[in-house]
Amino acid sequence: MSRSKTIVEFAPAKLNLGLRIVGRRADGYHQLDSVFVPVSLWDVLQVTAVAAAKPSVTLSCRGADLPLDRRNLAARAAWEFMEEFCLPLRLQIALQKNIPQGAGLGGGSSDAAATLRALARMAAGVAPQRLDALAVRLGADVPFFLRARPARVTGIGERIEPIELAWRYRLLLAIPPLELSTARVFAALKPAHWTGPIGEQQLRAIRLGSFTSADLANDLTAAALALAPVVAKLKVLLEYLGARAVSMTGSGSAVFGAFDNGADVDRAAALAAQHYPAARFAVVETLRGLEELRTGASRSAGSPGRKRRELRIDSVGRSQ
Repeated sequence: MSRSKTIVEFAPAKLNLGLRIVGRRADGYHQLDSVFVPVSLWDVLQVTAVAAAKPSVTLSCRGADLPLDRRNLAARAAWEFMEEFCLPLRLQIALQKNIPQGAGLGGGSSDAAATLRALARMAAGVAPQRLDALAVRLGADVPFFLRARPARVTGIGERIEPIELAWRYRLLLAIPPLELSTARVFAALKPAHWTGPIGEQQLRAIRLGSFTSADLANDLTAAALALAPVVAKLKVLLEYLGARAVSMTGSGSAVFGAFDNGADVDRAAALAAQHYPAARFAVVETLRGLEELRTGASRSAGSPGRKRRELRIDSVGRSQ
């Protein structure tokens, strides 16, 4: 790579349509069973690379106050990619952060996967199996985000089975004004909270879009509520506003609601901001994969300042 190359990648958020804990390995990692779905809220990364005698990574970030060294998963992904494939590069990564932190939406893991995708597109002959193995080392959610399509995810996150959903939804996302540490939530998790694998009846309901709140059970909810009771208040609010199914995503703190039609979602979004002005709300759409995301994101960025309503987390209930 003699000349500078620049690639833009999009890093979507995800929602967990149910999250069950099925056990814990000897090394302490919990094993899960969940359906992951990417949604139309995303970060944007611009990765610029040029060959260098000594590798380096310079990360800048807009939209959030994040560490810019290896504590940031995007920077760590860049370093580990260069080490894995013996590529000394001078990298500059510009990150536009739109996905809230500590909300269970997978933003950091998605940023890491987007960094890996960008670097794999620049380098020739990167074996997908080695990239998958590198993703697993970086974090449990990173393997899913490498391809970011609806999937049943098991193990510690490394077993990914793509699934076809017979529905498209606009969902109301609610984020309280606090972050939840995944480590703290898992530390508060008790074996009594584990409910085992997703049942075939629940999985069928998720595939067909006929799910209820019970079908979307999240075994981390009790632990999250012990740390952040506001999560329960937001769940009750979405139910009060007419959501037919409500659940927490990941380890929290965000919750989401599914409504019977788009008009109900828009009405609930406007009312939610009035009922709970301290929280942030956004209407997001489920995505089928990265190509749909890239097409939609590019179209949204066609003119300066132009964004779809679903793009930014502060887009509902506030003047734009």
